[in-house]
Amino acid sequence: MKALNDYVKNLSGHELSDRQMKQYERYYEMLVEKNKVMNLTAITERDEVCLKHFIDSIAICEKMPDLLSKPLSVIDVGCGAGFPGLPLKILASNIDLTLYDALRKRIDFLQEVIDEILPTDEKIRAVHGRAEEGGRNRSMRDSYDLAVSRAVSRMSVLAEYCLPFVKVGGYFVAYKSDEIDEEIKDASNAIDKLGGTVERIERLTLPGGEIKRSFVFVKKNKPTPKAYPRKPGTAAKDPL
Repeated sequence: MKALNDYVKNLSGHELSDRQMKQYERYYEMLVEKNKVMNLTAITERDEVCLKHFIDSIAICEKMPDLLSKPLSVIDVGCGAGFPGLPLKILASNIDLTLYDALRKRIDFLQEVIDEILPTDEKIRAVHGRAEEGGRNRSMRDSYDLAVSRAVSRMSVLAEYCLPFVKVGGYFVAYKSDEIDEEIKDASNAIDKLGGTVERIERLTLPGGEIKRSFVFVKKNKPTPKAYPRKPGTAAKDPL
């Protein structure tokens, strides 16, 4: 995990603590072990996981340094094997994190990881459910400073999944590949209907120079209309 430690040092000026290093190491071990019996990731080699999952997950801190210092409430929508939320939480203990995914087996795995590496932290939870259901849940709707998603859905779909969770004044940030302009253009109507505005697109290159990442910052300026999100499956079949 030397590359991860070096990245964090350049990012924050501080190296990872021994505890954080052990947490990342154990997360990696549990990920690879569980991956033998269920499909969590196609990437299992240590250095690749370090770069393509851990460093990629925390790279948002380059463009949103408040994540490293402020007690923000964060939801990772469609978190899969825990990316980007769990690597962010290990680095930034100040955030209050909800990991949210529609597959129960993934949530069960993440709860196992939490119980092992963050057993006394009350500011993290793994929750099972579909985004369309969570976005209508009174305890979750309009509740988060930040929603993040590294899912593969297009922006128009992700916006309907994620913006209902965000407080007015908060942000939804999508992790995207470098080529994003056309997708943003296609999603502009959906984002506007859902109460958001694309404030900026931040681009960076991960260490090594081969992997380019775009972060789409959508600010929520007004409440999402009560009609959204629509019934499960609708957003993907009929994007706004």
